[in-house]
Amino acid sequence: MTFTLNNGLAIPDIGFGVFQTPPDETRNSVNAALEAGYRHIDTAAAYGNEREVGEAIAASGIGRDEITIETKIWVTDYGFEETLHAFDKATGKLGVDTLDILILHQAVPSSFDRTIAAYKALEKLLFDGAVRAIGVSNFMPEHLDKLLLETSIVPALNQIECHPYFQQRDVLARNEQLGILTQAWSPIGGITFYRDGQLPSTLENEVIAGIAAEVGKTPAQVMLRWHLQRRRHAIPKSVTPSRIVENFEIFDFELSDEQLQQIDALNTDLRGGPEPENITMENYYREIPEA
Repeated sequence: MTFTLNNGLAIPDIGFGVFQTPPDETRNSVNAALEAGYRHIDTAAAYGNEREVGEAIAASGIGRDEITIETKIWVTDYGFEETLHAFDKATGKLGVDTLDILILHQAVPSSFDRTIAAYKALEKLLFDGAVRAIGVSNFMPEHLDKLLLETSIVPALNQIECHPYFQQRDVLARNEQLGILTQAWSPIGGITFYRDGQLPSTLENEVIAGIAAEVGKTPAQVMLRWHLQRRRHAIPKSVTPSRIVENFEIFDFELSDEQLQQIDALNTDLRGGPEPENITMENYYREIPEA
């Protein structure tokens, strides 16, 4: 099964993420994911593990054309020439000549001119055949609208925090209107610092646990299936081989409309990740090494 992006590129229905995975654990995690059947790996310059992702893919013996590689440009490298150079850094670490998907990691509202310039660099890379699809991450509707006023290519995807407790329905709606695929990071609610004891983990939520019992699956599998049936692309992460396999085993059951609606009703509008309007070049500065 695949998702088809707005430029015609088909990508696997589920991806594997390596956010916060230490470099020395990344090779084994990606290797386990590839062995489990994942064929889409999502990383980022800011994660500091692009090199290890590339090494795991190269050692897998799986053909390059069978694996979708996605990475992100960090805000420090925004700007036209800077972003073109960031592409060179990313491909050098990943050990590839081309990228399947390249996206901007954040909007920077206070420096949106540099955000625009960075996206125009992505457009050039797409035009030159260096990448197969381009997109954005953590862009709110107003950021998408401002971007489209000054650029030519509608992003193929928008990677956002999305899970049962935080569904960002305004962003989902704008993505759909524009033909942009929503890609969910923290798809099973792994972001926990916003709860402050107010909510149970999504993995312990009574509604989700009840549905899991009904369908004979785990809460994590139920949440990933919910994303899939709502036509969102999810990128779960784990360093535990059994959980990596578990998260991939979501294609042999379906949730009913009533079960989907029960999960929809869990939305709290409580964000776990950074507030997009608070992203600035100064407070999110991070040097991205050359190698």
